[in-house]
Parts: sequence; structure tokens; C-alpha cells
Amino acid sequence: MSGEERQGVWRAWLLGAGLVSCIAVVNVLTVRHDAPRLGTLAPAIWEASSALVTMVIFTLPAAVAVWTTRTGPRWWRALPVHLAAVVVYSVLHVAGFVALRKLAYLAVMDGPYRFGPLPTEFPYEFRKDLLAYGLASIIFYLSLRRSAREAAAQVQTATAAANFDIRDGARLVRVPVSEIVAVRSAGNYAEFLLADGRRPLMRTSLGALETGMAAHGFVRTHRSWLVNPVRVTGLRPEGSGDYAVELGAVEAPLSRRFPQALAALRG
Repeated sequence: MSGEERQGVWRAWLLGAGLVSCIAVVNVLTVRHDAPRLGTLAPAIWEASSALVTMVIFTLPAAVAVWTTRTGPRWWRALPVHLAAVVVYSVLHVAGFVALRKLAYLAVMDGPYRFGPLPTEFPYEFRKDLLAYGLASIIFYLSLRRSAREAAAQVQTATAAANFDIRDGARLVRVPVSEIVAVRSAGNYAEFLLADGRRPLMRTSLGALETGMAAHGFVRTHRSWLVNPVRVTGLRPEGSGDYAVELGAVEAPLSRRFPQALAALRG
């Protein structure tokens, strides 16, 4: 499974385990209230064995949910898979909790555990398992869909963060942020100095760009310049606390009025 699928399955399993545990506790309290003669131990064994097996066989609805989210089959293809899965789910559930109860009864109870006649008891359990399987399938499916949406949103955010749109007149120039060497003020425009030598203009002030570019790591070194720290190849003192920022073939001034920029570029 992919990372987002594992996250979705794990989140759904935790939710399902929590619901099963709550139902088990409520059932024990209900039996204790309605049939005090049974005590607490026997109902606790019944519910704990059923809950433990259920938490293990959650792998069935989880596997079907992963298949459904991956392939998106039509209902007539998905229905036979669900029907086969719920039968296996119920058989494993009944066989599992009967085995656990027999072992528990041998260890702590006076007599053996008796499940009852299979032709009457299994249909009763199957009806409950059908509902449990259906609810589990919905939970796993929705959780996997949520994980898929979150992963898509992260990819979209990362893609958007890795690029910058320069509106050069009526033309839009989309460039990787890493390819922007520096931005400098040019009257009513901002000039983008790109690594490939292009210098598109965008009608905006440098101040208006500063906050957005700072999110990409750009540093204000001068009232007319923003530079990309990853493109810095050197710092040359110019006297009086000023520096020249070497950006390959481009040089940008670093004014002593921006000491935080010097610290950032040195860091």
C-alpha cells in the first residue's frame, strides 16, 4: 500500500476499534443489568472475544475498500466481492470468537462453552456481521478517500509553492522559484532576473512582492532588490558596511540598512 493508503486504513481501524470497544462495554453492562445471575465474567468473555476477532478481521473490509478506491469499479462488479467478503468475514468472526471463548472457559469458568445449534446461531450472527461489515466498509472507504484528497492537496500545494507566476503584460510566465535569481525595482514594474537570462517585467511594486517572495526564502537586501539566497555565490565588502551580493553573472547591492539580510545570507 502507498503511504496515504496506510494512513487511511490505520485511521479507520482506530475508529472502528474504538466503536467496537464501546459497543462491547455497553453490551456487558446491559447483560449485567438484564441478567444479573450471569455475573460479569461470562459476558466480558463473550464481548472481549468478539471484539478481538473483529479487530483482526477488519483487514477484509479494509482490503476491499483499498481495491474499491484504487479501481473505482461499478456496483455490479463490487457487489459480488462484498458478498463473498462478508461471508468470509462472518465465518472467521464466529469461528474465532467460539475458539477464544472455549479457551477462556477452560481457563476461568467451571464448565465448557457451548455455542448452540449452528443452523440457528450462525444466521443470527451473520445478520449482525452483515451490518458490522457494511459499517466497517463505509468507514474504511471514506477514510481512504480522505487520505487521497489530502495527498492530492499536498501535491498541489507543493507544485504551487515550487513555481511563481510572473504576469508580463497580458502574458503569464510560470517559472520555478529556484530559477529566479533576483527581483529588482524598475519604476512602476518589478524586473525578474531569471537564471536563463530572461528578464520579464511585472507591473507591481517590490514592496507588494516582498511578502509573497519571502515565503519562498527571498531576502530584501536593498530598497530596490530581492535576492534568492540559494543563488548566492559570494559576498564582497564594498566599504561602510555595504556589500555586493554575487549571483553568478548578476550582482545585487546589500545595504547596511538591511543587517538582517546580511545575517540571513551568511547563515
